Amino acid sequence: MAAPVEKYLKPEVIRQVARLDLRAKFIVEGFIAGLHASPFQGFSVEFSEHRKYSPGDNISDIDWNVFAKTDRFYIKKFQAETNLTGYLVMDLSGSMGYTYRQELTKFEYGISLAAALAYLMIHQQDPVGLMAFDQKVSQSLAPKSKRTQLASILSVLAKLQPHGPTEIAKSLHQVASMLRHKSLVMIFSDLLADSEPIIKALHRLRHAGHDVILFHILDEAEAKFPFDGMVELEDNETHETLLVDADGVKADYLEEVAAFREGYRHDCFRARIDYVPLDTGMPFDKALMSYLLNRQTRA
Repeated sequence: MAAPVEKYLKPEVIRQVARLDLRAKFIVEGFIAGLHASPFQGFSVEFSEHRKYSPGDNISDIDWNVFAKTDRFYIKKFQAETNLTGYLVMDLSGSMGYTYRQELTKFEYGISLAAALAYLMIHQQDPVGLMAFDQKVSQSLAPKSKRTQLASILSVLAKLQPHGPTEIAKSLHQVASMLRHKSLVMIFSDLLADSEPIIKALHRLRHAGHDVILFHILDEAEAKFPFDGMVELEDNETHETLLVDADGVKADYLEEVAAFREGYRHDCFRARIDYVPLDTGMPFDKALMSYLLNRQTRA
């Protein structure tokens, strides 16, 4: 049974929390509670303001208070080492508004995750900004590390709505042109568009020196296809409908989804981009761990 705080990593529980600031707080606290109860114990200390002791470090820099609690050697980081500028990049396409079981839509899952990451970054005193796009970047918030920035980000996230068509590749090129300093770019999208130009746009971000985490969010039904019999499916953006025999197409559909994800995984691996496949039924901890591991590597 999940601990009282860890239950907030579950999408079906988070859906019942209306306020985005509370969602972010609960997700992060649930995640940290899980770290303390897992083989990553002590990592929640490390990601915030410490790093592991390495041979050659000055022994006088060891934080003995942390050693007493964790039985491990950690060095307190200088502020210059810990600062990492991050951008949350949200896909506003109509398809992101889809949900099958009426739990969290892909978009609600994405903004809940983005809110939690903003919460983490601000509490680590890392500057974080926000961009949102449909056919172009339509919202932009410059990165800051002040506590008031969290309220600003959450306010914008709470007002965003998925709508209409999107130009993912074009928008990511625009994002690349807007960034002035090397940053960690965290993208939240279902990637339901031609993959080749999107990969090229991701490569442009990497070639400019940015680190990229691609959170590929599908609905649980899109990932697992829990249908049977004759089913009418509707395109969220064009509203075209198609009547299909679910039993007859399920195996081919799941094979296509696996190939879709594997294509991105392979291309992202080659470009040293973190690819995180998610669906709306998954707890949020996998995504948060991907961010922390990326941050630890940069530090």
